[in-house]
Amino acid sequence: MALERNEIKLFENKEIRRVWDSGIDGYYISVIDIIAAITESKHQSTYWGKLKSRLSEESGQPFPKWERLKMPAKDGKMRETDVATVKQMLRIIQSIPSPKAEPIKQWLAQLGQERLDEMADPEQAIERAIDYYRKKGHSEEWISQRLRSIEIRKDLTSEWDRSGVQQGQEYTMLTNEVSKTWSGMTTREYKDYKGLRKESLRDNMTNTELVLNMLAEVSTTEISRAESPQGFEESKDVAQRGGNIAGSARENLEKQLGKKVISKNNSKNPRLLDE
Repeated sequence: MALERNEIKLFENKEIRRVWDSGIDGYYISVIDIIAAITESKHQSTYWGKLKSRLSEESGQPFPKWERLKMPAKDGKMRETDVATVKQMLRIIQSIPSPKAEPIKQWLAQLGQERLDEMADPEQAIERAIDYYRKKGHSEEWISQRLRSIEIRKDLTSEWDRSGVQQGQEYTMLTNEVSKTWSGMTTREYKDYKGLRKESLRDNMTNTELVLNMLAEVSTTEISRAESPQGFEESKDVAQRGGNIAGSARENLEKQLGKKVISKNNSKNPRLLDE
């Protein structure tokens, strides 16, 4: 498998986890997320277990060998779950009596084409992101900041890659260093503070928080480019210094305002993120 990062797509406000596999030029999609989106069952895992057995009985053989991949769970941790390709998912949906079956078939059929279109024209991915945030109720100013934060994060991870930092755990550890030095919290602590589980932290930041986080990440990137650290330990020192620049800016701003700028507000009320 040649998997890329996990993504979340919305179907009628239901979150569907997915991950692109360039080896098959298609998505692997969480089965229980699809079941949750088109059935009234509150016990998706049990529903899927029974349906899986029925599908096997109907075909006279195991149907099929289900892939299991780690995806972000509700508790924020990466946990294994059954996934299926779009073709497999369409077969599953045929066995689920639901008025939403046909709409989600059409939705699934669009997924792969959207990704291929975005690879040919990255601007389409940006437009879809803008549309997604507008539908969630975010302001144009917040959307602009959020899209800029994505580019700054890409610059930082590219610099870490150049420095020999390993994707995965080392990326996570460095991200925590940046976060802790500017906000006083690791990303997990920050999420807990905002009452988040698997949601994106940046999607739940206020304008001010986004700006400070961007300052921390762009400072880390520029210091790294100037000093060319090699490996995790040297990059960790740079991450702390970059984060401290934004941390000092946060403290100065809070002194001027007479209040904290780290907020418990989240995207449940997008308008409150326009601070």
